[in-house]
Amino acid sequence: MKNTLLLDLHTHTLASGHAYGTVRENAQAAAEKGLVGLGVTEHGPGMPGSCHPLYFMNINYIPRQLYGVNIYYGVENDMMPDGTMSLDDRWMFALDYAIVGIHATCYKDLGIEKNTENLIKCMSNPKVFFVSHPDDGNYPLDYSQVVPAAKQYNVALEVNNNTVLSRRKKNCIENIKTYLDMCMKYRTNIIVSSDAHDPVTVGRFAEAAALLDEVSFDEDLIVNTSEQKFRDFIGYKG
Repeated sequence: MKNTLLLDLHTHTLASGHAYGTVRENAQAAAEKGLVGLGVTEHGPGMPGSCHPLYFMNINYIPRQLYGVNIYYGVENDMMPDGTMSLDDRWMFALDYAIVGIHATCYKDLGIEKNTENLIKCMSNPKVFFVSHPDDGNYPLDYSQVVPAAKQYNVALEVNNNTVLSRRKKNCIENIKTYLDMCMKYRTNIIVSSDAHDPVTVGRFAEAAALLDEVSFDEDLIVNTSEQKFRDFIGYKG
């Protein structure tokens, strides 16, 4: 990739209940990696062990800059089987953005048609700007519907470095390549994230970047190559 990935907008801390660093440790790691922006995106309350909704209302007490890195407030909002998200709108108003994601601890496979319908419903929420790791074949999605809907609702699909690195999910690499091809066809944006659960992996994009190079993905469609591009994408007011 010619351009540098300058922001890591999907990271977790101790508050998510299954991660191992603090906000400040993650910010320091981001600074050491040369990042300009860090997203703090704990799981919503649907994830066992994650934080109470009050956490998200109070999150603006975190400084907006740590170690020279700009901090953005978000949530990885877990999709539920009824097509809702575990953190509802009344708690999301204070956040810069939301990521919607499917996780086995919160969701069961309802078949490709219903999974797709539920995800698109969540994507239509005006606070949702990203979909985390939409690549797990255990929860199949119809990308021919998801990708154009993402374009319609100004939502970027994620290429998750943890997924590419571990390949634990069913058909994940094949699925990523499928939706990347469609993203180029529809001019739908993507985001590249570490999904860090420990400070050491904040800003780790290498495996995802290699996959993007492999498919000759158009870098103009990557949201986190520029802080201004990211801010414009979410309508950031500061």
